[in-house]
Amino acid sequence: MTKRRTYNDVCGLAHAMELVGERWALLVIRELAFGPKRFTGIRAGLPSASPNVLSQRLRELEAVGVIRRRKLAPPAGSWVYELTEWGQALEPTLREFGRWAARSPIFPDHGNMSCDAMAMSMQTMFDPGAADGVSGLFELVFGEDRFRVEVTEGEIDVSRTEVQEPMAVIETTPEVWVGLIYEGLSASEAEAAGNLKITGDRARAIALTGLFTLPEPVELEEVPA
Repeated sequence: MTKRRTYNDVCGLAHAMELVGERWALLVIRELAFGPKRFTGIRAGLPSASPNVLSQRLRELEAVGVIRRRKLAPPAGSWVYELTEWGQALEPTLREFGRWAARSPIFPDHGNMSCDAMAMSMQTMFDPGAADGVSGLFELVFGEDRFRVEVTEGEIDVSRTEVQEPMAVIETTPEVWVGLIYEGLSASEAEAAGNLKITGDRARAIALTGLFTLPEPVELEEVPA
């Protein structure tokens, strides 16, 4: 393994950066936040990362105890990566980091959005105030990826698992879902374009799209002349 960089600083934040501060490392952790994945699954979520660099990040994160590699039981028998219990403890930090970055005055307006990034965004930007009186169990389908979304008593739970008897099944893409929950795209427009399919309680599914609020961006401070 490549020799790990050091800041020669005993601050906990400095050590955290030594552990997970390399390029792509935090995004690898994001991709594993909702369950184990094969290398190909991680790669699909991070298409701009080269296979060699991604393999190196995985080896480094495994070496320091953030992730582990294990073989699935038959009949699958394939190798997957998953977060260790210690690695899972990073999830709240990642959400708060994402919330902080969402206020950036130069936040990008285009780029890749993986299924797991979308799931984490939903957990991060869920607005309990908007959820007053709204509850339901939903299945959110992004291609082959399925997420269980439950809203109850002003809280949301998102997990990558099968859903038993959801009130509604929502089939779309992460990009269209971004438009629906953040950018004012209407369900009717998305359905008419063939980019959204709702099965079950359509009213509750549409209500779900109104439960997420982005924070206001900060303003760039002008430098005095």
